[in-house]
Amino acid sequence: MDWSEMFFQGWSGLVRTLVVGTLAYAFLVVSLRVSGKRTLAKLNAFDLVITVAFGSCLASILLSENVPLAEGALALVLLIALQYGVTLGSVHSKAFARTVRSEPTLVLRGGEMLPKAMRQARITPAELRTVARTGGHAELDAIDAIVLESDGSFSVIAGAERAPDLPGTT
Repeated sequence: MDWSEMFFQGWSGLVRTLVVGTLAYAFLVVSLRVSGKRTLAKLNAFDLVITVAFGSCLASILLSENVPLAEGALALVLLIALQYGVTLGSVHSKAFARTVRSEPTLVLRGGEMLPKAMRQARITPAELRTVARTGGHAELDAIDAIVLESDGSFSVIAGAERAPDLPGTT
């Protein structure tokens, strides 16, 4: 193995990356603008998967000489179309929405941990205390509710705010 190839394999690869990368990036930006804000919203786990898939697809277009720009662009359009179809299906069918989306989970109410919900969400008491501290609260007693949102983030509701009515929280 020629060690110099590890760092530089020729100008053609650099030029290809520059040209194809610029065009693929521009194509992705335009496609996302045309498809609307919902395409990149991080509202649930499926949205996260799509966002990661966009990045992976763009990386493949940029770095793999085996992926022509046209095929990469088609893959990006396919991901956008699939995301659009899933979100459209979710709007029109509650059953489909339940299949692709998770519901928020109340894991703390009135300063008290909800052990069953925490077990189902695989959250430890130490992690819940970390969430509280991250939200600016040293004590769980000062918090009305902590909700594990469908996108995996946490909402900390404290003070005079009221805990939301969520399915499965009674």
